[in-house]
Amino acid sequence: MCGARRRPARLNAPALRPGLVVAAHGRHCLVESPDGSRLICHPRGKKSQVVVGDRVRWLGTQDEGTVEKVDPRRNLFYRQDEVRTKSFAANLDQVLVLLAADPEFSESQLSRALIAADAEGIEPLVVLNKMDLGEAYARAWERLAPYREMGHQVLQLGLKGGDAPDASLATLQARLQGRTTLVLGPSGAGKSTLINRLVPSAGAQTGEVSRALNSGKHTTTSTTWYWVDEARTTALIDSPGFQEFGLRHIEAPKLAGLMRDFAPLLGQCRFYNCTHLHEPGCAVRDVVGAAAAPRISAQRHAIYQMLFEELSASRY
Repeated sequence: MCGARRRPARLNAPALRPGLVVAAHGRHCLVESPDGSRLICHPRGKKSQVVVGDRVRWLGTQDEGTVEKVDPRRNLFYRQDEVRTKSFAANLDQVLVLLAADPEFSESQLSRALIAADAEGIEPLVVLNKMDLGEAYARAWERLAPYREMGHQVLQLGLKGGDAPDASLATLQARLQGRTTLVLGPSGAGKSTLINRLVPSAGAQTGEVSRALNSGKHTTTSTTWYWVDEARTTALIDSPGFQEFGLRHIEAPKLAGLMRDFAPLLGQCRFYNCTHLHEPGCAVRDVVGAAAAPRISAQRHAIYQMLFEELSASRY
């Protein structure tokens, strides 16, 4: 019995080209080829499925292209609230959360970003800027003590002083070398200053992206990829600011395992399904406010309680 005949291969079918998504706005994205050239592309289908950092396969037309396939992602950093899901970037090595001594940063927002990074297996890096603020900086640095104790890497940074070399900036540059890093930060933390110090051509690149995507000033609210070095081995991804950081994609029972100061104590509670909020014999609650390790600060437990209630309510 003869087997089914194979359909002959399509002759002269255009080959898909590899590319990297370096910017996106609406239904447009900018794809960079291995040789460094860039072309406007449109994702195939009605709904855009690409984000900055995606490795894609695309077909070229006369002056634009079409993204035909998105390669499997290593990770995707995103937030989710009641209304929508907002993706920041894909295939990251680390997330840099830039804070400052002034304005005062939100520990709740910091915790949310760290949880989202750990949920995707992305290493977070916390950086505290504005070392020149003296006492205010010392207070802010002390607020970050629990995060250093739980194993997060926290660096100091002083960007004031124009183009003068700064040891703290050199330390940060070493931590960025050879990696793809998404930069997050509240307004006033110095995110734009940091990007411009590390990528002097950032302003020009932003203008080129704006002209390419015809998005004008709105490009500043989009995520943009910058190469730090000519060899294109180190990349920074500048992200838009945000007021809220929803974690509704995370189930409430999994929350404690994504908080590094809670995780070592899990499994030691009297009840296997302990919520760490009110049950007797809770190993987590027993160390809240303790003087020595293992310990959890009262502020961190309050943040956990707020998030647990928020995530529990989102399921109903």
